[in-house]
Amino acid sequence: MQLYCNSLTQYSRLITREVNIGGLLLGNAHPIRLQTMTTTDTMDTIATIEQSIRCIEAGAELVRITAPSKNEAENLRNIKEGLRKRGYNTPIIADIHFTPNAAEIAARIIEKVRVNPGNYVDKKKFEQIDYTDAEYAEEIDRIRERFTPLVKICQEYGTAMRIGTNHGSLSDRIMSRYGDTPMGMVESAMEFLRIARGESYHNIVLSMKASNPQVMVQAYRLLIQQMEGEFGECYPLHLGVTEAGDGEDGRVKSAVGIGTLLEDGIGDTIRVSLTEDPELEIPVCRDLAKRYSVECQQSTANNAAATSVNLHPSTVKPVPLIDKPPYSPFQYAKRKSFAIDNMGSHHVPVVIADLSKQKSITPASLESIGYTYHEASDKWNISDAAADYIFTATKPVGFALPGTLKIISYYDAWKAAANKTKCFPIVDADKYLDANTTLSETLNFVMVDCYSGSYPQPHLETLFAKLKTDATAIISLFSTNKNNMQSIRRMFMELELQGIQNPVIIIIDSNWQTPDEHLIHYATEAGALLLDGFGDGICFGMTGDSYKLQDAGFKNTEGRNYSSNASPEQFINSTTFSILQATRTRISKTEYISCPSCGRTLFDLQETTAKIRSVTNHLKGVKIAIMGCIVNGPGEMADADFGYVGSGVDKITLYKGKEVVKKNIESNIAVAELINLLKESEAWVEPLVSAN
Repeated sequence: MQLYCNSLTQYSRLITREVNIGGLLLGNAHPIRLQTMTTTDTMDTIATIEQSIRCIEAGAELVRITAPSKNEAENLRNIKEGLRKRGYNTPIIADIHFTPNAAEIAARIIEKVRVNPGNYVDKKKFEQIDYTDAEYAEEIDRIRERFTPLVKICQEYGTAMRIGTNHGSLSDRIMSRYGDTPMGMVESAMEFLRIARGESYHNIVLSMKASNPQVMVQAYRLLIQQMEGEFGECYPLHLGVTEAGDGEDGRVKSAVGIGTLLEDGIGDTIRVSLTEDPELEIPVCRDLAKRYSVECQQSTANNAAATSVNLHPSTVKPVPLIDKPPYSPFQYAKRKSFAIDNMGSHHVPVVIADLSKQKSITPASLESIGYTYHEASDKWNISDAAADYIFTATKPVGFALPGTLKIISYYDAWKAAANKTKCFPIVDADKYLDANTTLSETLNFVMVDCYSGSYPQPHLETLFAKLKTDATAIISLFSTNKNNMQSIRRMFMELELQGIQNPVIIIIDSNWQTPDEHLIHYATEAGALLLDGFGDGICFGMTGDSYKLQDAGFKNTEGRNYSSNASPEQFINSTTFSILQATRTRISKTEYISCPSCGRTLFDLQETTAKIRSVTNHLKGVKIAIMGCIVNGPGEMADADFGYVGSGVDKITLYKGKEVVKKNIESNIAVAELINLLKESEAWVEPLVSAN
């Protein structure tokens, strides 16, 4: 099986063709470029210029503007001239969907044009049509005839192009042959790329976007494999998760998808699609990209043969190379494991909350991880996002724990614990292998250093031999290597090769500073492992200095509060459950698939998203799509259960799955109608009234 990246064990930029976008060089190991998209009406020249400037001053290196018709495409000239007169030379991208004529106009004006192969020539009517090979070839000829003029214009004017496939807008033709799959996404783009290459046009960037990070990551990996196999080279890749939403969830979902690929050296430009003002996307892009320093990227660009750069400020240790992974990175399959208590096998990943930095453990300490004690009634309220275990290190717990919550302690503290049905030990490999160590008869956590310690291979072989026969051992993987994720992933592969099927906990520490930096670190490193089916539980921690910086409450440099009085533990617990939700490995809340708004949006998307959230956020497991217009309508909603889609000015159409249920509803009553639809579909439950 051909790999999709240079290395599975160390960071190495994937070398792609160099593309010139109005003088900005992209690909070929140039720094990862940051971009966003305006949300103003493209015909409002002044508003679009002003918003573009805010984005540029926030750090955007490319600005995308929608051009849904010829009028908007023509007005890009006025916007570009206005920006240039004010001293801003940032390249502009025209976003095109259904209108080839608009693309051909825009390509003569601005520096780059984006086309979606799913709706540029093909139509999507959700019709199943069986194409013979001859009929399919005829359709490709029709695409070539309609697409080639744009290619020739781009060649003549030196305009770059992005062939941007979206999971939710695959054409009926592609769907009929490949289904709603990552391979269908790849083939949709490859058809257009082959036509462009046939015209010797190579100033091309590609993207494979989806609202599901798992689908998105698999599609990019397959695209790289396909390009390498067919052409012997790769074109630059634009990374993004569509309709990620807003707030913490939008940032987590984006970081899981984008970060997973960046960790493997994949990606030349990124856009984080948030349902927020576009300039707020750039700091998130920056936090993602800065993990792979400009200096390192530039050194790789100067030496295309360079194979690795250092990511994070920690230890450097060699990680055993591997040419062929013992799992498929192109199809999700959860790692096989046997069950111990509520971990492994069919169980969802558990959440372990690190309370070791608390001065003492009291009932109030558990509020931050989903447990609220009501003294008057002597009862606990347990939220859907409640941790399963607490790590207390050496601190005692002097009260009865709620529900199924259990304790993990260091060995000596465990030995001193009165109730060993609720408390279990965690030991390092040396302690575990010591013949004088007496462990729990039911459940033990064994810390395994993933190639960042000094264990010789014989020591690892002894450890593996004991773990393989121990039905009480939960393996707890950690690494202090700079290539932390790759080191842990390599150990997962070694466990697979050794035939070890014990449940595994992933432990990730963060030494970053701001909440956004921590969030992106956790989502990137844990998300990359979870998307490949690894991990029966996760535990996040912060280094001492980083923890102290957050002790006064969580407020990042952009002024956005995660909570009015959030503690590090509360932030980590919330982030953990958001990551599990984004990777679809544990569902604990309502999921919102919300587009980031653009000039096509037909209502106030941010306000409406907040309103829908406020009345539906208790519907655990329900997926609701909130789309600004028909372009991001039934197709882009992908696997949403219900859809709220703009169909005209202040007009809303409601969907159940991909079927229209109610059309052209007045926006002032549309949220109420959505609730009625949820009730009619038996997806509605009344929100619980707080015991307070």
